[in-house]
Amino acid sequence: MGHNSELQVMAYLRILLILAVFAFVQASAFAAVSSDFEKMALALREKAILKLEPPVVSSAAIPVSNRYPLKRNIVTTVFWVGERPTRNNPVPNTKSSWDPQWHRSFGGFDDPDPGARRNGIAKNFIPRQNPFYIALPYNDVTHGTTKPESRKVIPWFRDAFEKVGQSVCKGRWVAIQHGGRVAYAQWEDCGPFRTDHWQYVFGNDRPRPNLNQGAGLDVSPAVRDYLGMNGKDVCDWKFVDAREVPPGPWTRYGDNNTFVLKQRGENLNVADRNNALSAPR
Repeated sequence: MGHNSELQVMAYLRILLILAVFAFVQASAFAAVSSDFEKMALALREKAILKLEPPVVSSAAIPVSNRYPLKRNIVTTVFWVGERPTRNNPVPNTKSSWDPQWHRSFGGFDDPDPGARRNGIAKNFIPRQNPFYIALPYNDVTHGTTKPESRKVIPWFRDAFEKVGQSVCKGRWVAIQHGGRVAYAQWEDCGPFRTDHWQYVFGNDRPRPNLNQGAGLDVSPAVRDYLGMNGKDVCDWKFVDAREVPPGPWTRYGDNNTFVLKQRGENLNVADRNNALSAPR
């Protein structure tokens, strides 16, 4: 082979080497871009899953049931785990009517400041209980015993009762409507102001006068934010069975949450007896 031929071969090999390097660099760049795109897509998906802005639920979404009447135009106030006492809320919310360690059980201070919240929960901790909670002015237990009227007035008493002094109300689900939205929450405390008004909670009475314009329902900051409420507003509400509760931000968190417990494979008759028979199969 002549000298010129050798030079041509070497030039050809250099061209092939350059093309190979170029192809490798291009493939690496594409892989990096693909990896970045995949990360961005996953981040966007996670953000979409966690975002507390699901489609608006119409008022027709409240389950219609003669078993649980709809309470209309109820003055509704906001309360939260860890709330300190005020003139209009004289009882601190470090404990609930059913849990003397509610603040600890919940996992922290459920800060109501919108700037301190993200995706429906306080920014600084993941709640150990459902952040969608409410209070109603009735307690079915007092001084360690079950109130005598509770057997007659609570619709699900026979389904949930286990022993004297153990509440059959704690953790039960309610639907709350404000404007065109419906939120779902669990009954975790008693109030505002009263713990004896079964005629309203389970009957046809209106809430009795109090310092908050006759308020008959307290809701958590998560419920407030989802419904777009002001600090004090007017809502409709009713009890619902767990099987009637649709998926939503209220089914995501909590060792007391029927749906979280069900996902974990827990025995609801032990872990959530008050909702066990009404839970979805």
